[in-house]
Amino acid sequence: MIYVENSQEKKVQKSKPVIMLVIDTLMDPPLKEAIKNNRAPAFKFFMEKGMYFPDVVSPFPTMSVNVDTTILTGTYCNEHHLPGLVWFNKEENRLINYGSHIRELWKLGLSRSLEDILFHMNGHHISSKVKTIHEELEDKGKDSASINALVYRGNTSHIYKLPKLLRWFTSIQTDRSTLGAKLFTYGSIKKISPSKRYQRLWQKFGFNNSFSVEELTYLIHKDQLPPFTIVYFPELDQSVHKHGRMDVKGIEKVDQHLQDILNIYDSWEDALQHNVWLVVGDNGQAWIDSNRQVALIDLRKILGSYRIMKLRKGVQPKDQIVLAVNERMSYIYTLDTDALPIHKLIHALENDKRIDVIAWQEGSFIKVKSGEEKGELHFRDGGELYDKYNQTWFMEGNYRLLDITVDGNQIHYGDYPDALSRISSSLKSHDGNFIIVSAKPGYEFIGEGSPTHVGGASHGGLHRQDSLVPLIVTGTDSKPAHLRMIDLKEWILSLIS
Repeated sequence: MIYVENSQEKKVQKSKPVIMLVIDTLMDPPLKEAIKNNRAPAFKFFMEKGMYFPDVVSPFPTMSVNVDTTILTGTYCNEHHLPGLVWFNKEENRLINYGSHIRELWKLGLSRSLEDILFHMNGHHISSKVKTIHEELEDKGKDSASINALVYRGNTSHIYKLPKLLRWFTSIQTDRSTLGAKLFTYGSIKKISPSKRYQRLWQKFGFNNSFSVEELTYLIHKDQLPPFTIVYFPELDQSVHKHGRMDVKGIEKVDQHLQDILNIYDSWEDALQHNVWLVVGDNGQAWIDSNRQVALIDLRKILGSYRIMKLRKGVQPKDQIVLAVNERMSYIYTLDTDALPIHKLIHALENDKRIDVIAWQEGSFIKVKSGEEKGELHFRDGGELYDKYNQTWFMEGNYRLLDITVDGNQIHYGDYPDALSRISSSLKSHDGNFIIVSAKPGYEFIGEGSPTHVGGASHGGLHRQDSLVPLIVTGTDSKPAHLRMIDLKEWILSLIS
């Protein structure tokens, strides 16, 4: 804590500002390798001066928009209702895509897709029944800042300034508002500093690490840091997609940005005296086989005997299936449960050994099968079994399907951290008749226009490679109740008095 003098010369205790640096796809193994080889001095400094937790559990699916919403709301997607990067909105009878690949956005309609990304995701798709950290703080009269975060909902109205290129190629109306944190940056279309650097088309209109650093350092220089600031660093994700899980060079580049932040203080120690720093990944990535024919699970071929919705046409009267591909995880919807019941979808998929989890809801139970393990696992919440997160469950069937062991009445998770709660959350995240599938490490799903990462890495899945990320905490001795993203919100709010 730091102390400031009031007008009566009495000492008043004041919380240090909390700065949360969310680094897309930061993982423990390459981070430790980078530090071991003296290629990440800033990360090393934070770790040596604070606490390090290598295995915080991300929500499922392990896609950034779902993860960010869980961080800010303290809920899984069964409560916040943002199911993933790609999902089917039954009420509007259309596929929603927040940015998997430009091919898919173009086919779905670029204007509509950008409307979803810029306005509907934060404005309508995240449940109004949950509150973000920004909303809770503003309700208490405290400001917060969101810098380049994909999810940012707050109580303050902001006007986007769309680039000319977007106005030329889309029909999006200008001068429309969105509700965000009190201090709000969203690339070049909504920024805090007057700088014009790092915002060109080839720099993704400001959605890059350099711009994130510039916006944060502007607030620090101007002594305008609010009680809570979240800063998103997007670039490591693409580097790992291309170069694989052990991409140390990508870590090194992020570290240089962290050094730039620390260097604006009189000393790095001074930075810790003034702030609480939380450095965290959002999701991991699993390795992908270098053989394209092996690596890619083409759902159009597996389900080719049924009529699958075409992206450009949208749902047509004779369509039977909608595919919502989230890299290593997919939602697969049946549009006609009479002609194509759920069990037919399962039967078509259960013989592919690359698929390690197939799950669906049936009555009060959630059921699980696998392409590589025989039998079924059935579970529901409530029961005599309990896990490390104080959640209670009833389970029957083949526990090996989710690499679960039971000692007495205690559940122990293996390759699928917090598996029961995370699977349950995705199946209860939105309306529709669907199953979920998750791929083994080495493989990813594709549909029409899906991005591929052959020979690199990918995420979305339930496996620990997708799901575990590190957290570094400096400037406080406090730590979350459990090492899960869902537990961070309550803890962060406790740091802000």
